[in-house]
Amino acid sequence: MTVTTIDAEYLGHEGFAATYLLQQGDRAAFIETANAPAVPKMLEVLANEGISPEQVDFVIITHVHLDHAGGAASLMQACPNATLLAHPNAAKHAIDPSKLVRSAKGVYGEERFAQMYGTIDPIPASRVRIMDDESRLDWNGRTLRFLHTRGHANHHFCIQDEASGGIFTGDSFGLVYPALQDDGLFAIPSTSPTDFDAAAAKASLDRIVGTGANTAYLTHFGGVSNLEGVAKQLHAQLDRYGAIVDEAFASDLDDAGVEAFCREQVAALFDELLSAHDLDTPLARRILATDMDLNGQGVAFAVKKRRFKAQKRT
Repeated sequence: MTVTTIDAEYLGHEGFAATYLLQQGDRAAFIETANAPAVPKMLEVLANEGISPEQVDFVIITHVHLDHAGGAASLMQACPNATLLAHPNAAKHAIDPSKLVRSAKGVYGEERFAQMYGTIDPIPASRVRIMDDESRLDWNGRTLRFLHTRGHANHHFCIQDEASGGIFTGDSFGLVYPALQDDGLFAIPSTSPTDFDAAAAKASLDRIVGTGANTAYLTHFGGVSNLEGVAKQLHAQLDRYGAIVDEAFASDLDDAGVEAFCREQVAALFDELLSAHDLDTPLARRILATDMDLNGQGVAFAVKKRRFKAQKRT
């Protein structure tokens, strides 16, 4: 099987979000779609490989966050014979994206949402296939294995190609931006809202390493061969994130105080990491600005969710 990494140039940024073209014989599949503006580039790469859209069998999304699946409907429209493969909890949002769209518009506003994602149409249920944990797909002489991996999102899975030793990890194996790898490995986890769970995220790391894969294909960004090194860095950081959640949960801070505390602690962690890796530069700050913001939000959301569950039990 041939794997081609496609830079989606997500929101105009190179080396930020990848999609993958898989070729097996005369058939093709895409893993991840980024947003709708990335679809023409994906189809161009497909054509350059001498493959028609009619030869695309599958569009696979690791989860429905819009930097991973925002272009799924557009790509499915362009590939008339493709089936969308999704986690059981993600499939419903692909079939009816109204809740996702409404939530995103609430965050970005109508105009900004349109610029970032365009129109997200429903995908017919007849063209969507749910992939359960440990399910396998026999595809033109190749077998793909699907592993549910919580911690970043409860509707997330990874896709393993056991024959080649590759595994496509979405956001479950962190973020390794090429522009920040000049002086050695630098990986960070994504703890964005609304499903961050440090323990589950660490279990997912162990599961990915435990597959014996030799290459992890990250959406953010590209193939990584040092799986043990990535996992070690992410484990250490997830321990820190979990400690922030525990401390905020045990405090008497109100919701606004929790939000401020978590953002401050996450910003301090980023400061520490950048300094330790000799990466405290304007470029690194610019690349990581969105992740620092989202990680702060995600940690605060985890505290509020835990408090809500605790109140329900009393």
